[in-house]
Amino acid sequence: MTEKGKILKSASVIALLTILSRICGYLRDQRIALLLGTSPVADSFILAFRIPNLVRRFTGEGALGASFIPVFTSYLRGESREVTWQFARRSFWDLAIILAVVAALGAIFSRQVISAFTVFGATHIQWDLAVLLNRIIFPSILFLGLAGVGAAILNSFHEFALPASTAVVFNLTVIGASLGIFYRPFLRFFPVQYQTPAVALAAALLIGSAVPLAMQLPALRRLGMSLRPEVNFKDPGVRKAGKLLAPTLLATGVIQVNFFVDTIFATSSRMPQGSITSLYVGDRVMELVLGVYAIALSTAILPTMSHMAADGKFAEMKQTFGFAVRVVSFITIPAMVGLIVLREPITRVLFQHGEFGAYSTALTANALLYYSMGLPAFAAIKLIQPMFYATHDTATPTKVGIYVLIFHVALNGVLLVWFARYLWNGGPALASSLSAYLNFAGLFLIFRRRFGALGAQAVTRSIAKMVACAAAMAVACVWGLRHFPFEADLHIAAQALRLGVMIGVATAIYFGCARLLRCEELPEMAMLVARATPDPAAATDLDG
Repeated sequence: MTEKGKILKSASVIALLTILSRICGYLRDQRIALLLGTSPVADSFILAFRIPNLVRRFTGEGALGASFIPVFTSYLRGESREVTWQFARRSFWDLAIILAVVAALGAIFSRQVISAFTVFGATHIQWDLAVLLNRIIFPSILFLGLAGVGAAILNSFHEFALPASTAVVFNLTVIGASLGIFYRPFLRFFPVQYQTPAVALAAALLIGSAVPLAMQLPALRRLGMSLRPEVNFKDPGVRKAGKLLAPTLLATGVIQVNFFVDTIFATSSRMPQGSITSLYVGDRVMELVLGVYAIALSTAILPTMSHMAADGKFAEMKQTFGFAVRVVSFITIPAMVGLIVLREPITRVLFQHGEFGAYSTALTANALLYYSMGLPAFAAIKLIQPMFYATHDTATPTKVGIYVLIFHVALNGVLLVWFARYLWNGGPALASSLSAYLNFAGLFLIFRRRFGALGAQAVTRSIAKMVACAAAMAVACVWGLRHFPFEADLHIAAQALRLGVMIGVATAIYFGCARLLRCEELPEMAMLVARATPDPAAATDLDG
């Protein structure tokens, strides 16, 4: 099987499981929105959840794997199995000690942690509740970090299905806790002022965070990894992975750090009440597309690129990147257009229930507008960073990430001070989108200068066709909204049906135009779907 075929097979498995995970994630967020709306309690919960969720994003979306996989791959190729698993075991337990200390400190100094992330006053949150929620949720970083190591090891053996499926169980745990028969008896153990579903949800997040690790342990043992404690911070492999990890966390996680910065600016008194929650929900809707395709492909191509870099096959590595960019752009460009045009009905159908009313919908749709503008850039960053990590270069993405982070903070300040009245709650989201384009442009130009052309002309021609197809789709969506408006008094089932038909017609128009323009990505997407079956031999690909 060709490298392109292997990547498509792996990415298809990840994408299918990610779709299921994102559906469960939507149901989780929908339950949270139904119970809490965009109230001060909701903002308090999201603020407390954002901190450990940042760790989850780092581990689940490539940051930890980007530093561990290249080193682990080199051990698999050049060292004995005993030495290889010794390195993995030491990495696991060294990280466990570090995260245990951080988790304990985060819970003990919860008040100080919340203070550090509410520098603009946070007039829209319930302070004491946010401190309690953070104290409950923060220890989850221990389990999430160790699960990230387990996922990186499994991915190195081309086992992607299990790590991708753990998020489903995590989300189902939280969904179960959101049901009244579970959380109401639990709240009796808390003082009256804390008897809110947010407390039960926080406890569920902590319990659910241990699930991914528990699910991965049998698979790790099957591959040959012993879990007996072995701590050695001076191990050469551990030190090398550690040196790669620190800059990789910033480089790979700059998008997530920027989202977190958005949350900090959303606490300003200049922002409307509910801004923290609306930005979170808008980000989650946008992540539905980003997570399914961009993260699936970036997860699949990192081990492949690591092997190409180790063999000096830089031409093939660049071709792999161009192929991945075209395939992801084929999805993210129409998704961006669709989210922008249909942002209000999408938000209404998905979340406008219970405490999440019309005001919450308007607030979230505005945030979704500005986040969606950056969707192609968010996806492209996920694909270009693995090329640097495959060559063991974490310094360059880190330097670019630092400059982008400074730009992001400054832009957030400018938009907050001078444009808040025009952007409403959308300033932080717009800052994230513009920063993402700057981040990708910087990485692209640097890699091109070092290793030569990346096939930009071919990619540009393909993207021009995609834009034309998306424009035709947008015209159809605007026409549909004008002639079949989503009335406020329309039943939710009728709204969902109307939205589904509109999205289906728009998708058909996009693919029809792509066929007329002979977009080469269309058959590649068909291949992606056709290969959505697990490969029993995938785990042995690295053995030879």
